[in-house]
Amino acid sequence: MTELKTYTLETPGAEIAYDVRQAEQAGDEPILMMIGSPMDASGFVSLAARFPDRTVVTYDPRGTGRSEKTDPTSESNPDLHADDLHRVIDALGGGPIDLFASSGGAVNALALVAKHPEQVRTLVAHEPPAVRYLPDSEQALAATAHIHETYRSDGFGLAMAKFLILIQLKGEVPAEFPTLPVDPAAFGLPTEDDGTRNDPLVGQNILPTTHYNHDFETLRTVSTRIVVAIGVESEGELAYRTGVAVAEQLGSTPVDFPSHHGGFLGGEYGQQGDPDGFATKLREVLAG
Repeated sequence: MTELKTYTLETPGAEIAYDVRQAEQAGDEPILMMIGSPMDASGFVSLAARFPDRTVVTYDPRGTGRSEKTDPTSESNPDLHADDLHRVIDALGGGPIDLFASSGGAVNALALVAKHPEQVRTLVAHEPPAVRYLPDSEQALAATAHIHETYRSDGFGLAMAKFLILIQLKGEVPAEFPTLPVDPAAFGLPTEDDGTRNDPLVGQNILPTTHYNHDFETLRTVSTRIVVAIGVESEGELAYRTGVAVAEQLGSTPVDFPSHHGGFLGGEYGQQGDPDGFATKLREVLAG
């Protein structure tokens, strides 16, 4: 692979940074873009390295990493992220591309495909946290709202501890979730409030992402091939269940991928998945 090249793009309210790893001997396959949210490009180093035969593009969503927002405290919703992605793809030549999107990135990718299906050949949406489509959506939406309000009132440590408890729960979210005892120190998180309120996860993205109203009527008819991916080790967890729910809305069957919600990670953020197995499965799915 040639050296990674970084570019920036001005979009309404943000400057978006994206990286291009140009394959030296790329075949006829389109660009493969890998995205998360709020995970930035640094989370896809291991997975990108396993596609030396494809030109791979990664990016930092607005408000994370190198992509700065005009107003750092403002919310970042899926429609804004989708417009940023649309503009990046235009800058890459307009597509169609193949798109691997994980977590909040999968929510944003579904929003993109609903508006610009001509830009994406295949979308692999990995565990999109589309909480409003769960059977226990009322409790789950209330839990995410509680986490956001906890951040506003008490700061990052307590809010993030509650978030970690939520995503690790197996099965339905209990109505008493907001009253569950939480010790941030048990997760290695700060117990004191540092006063900041611009965290990209519990501050900017958690509510717009989990509460987003997807246009499934359109998504069921678009030209883009949409595959929903779920991790075999995350069965029963919130993002696994929302992945299943999204597939049901699309009238499809979710595809099992190796490992867990971060299954493509190879040590990024101190987390280890199965990037070899994950890349093999992704190749298989993209081949169709």
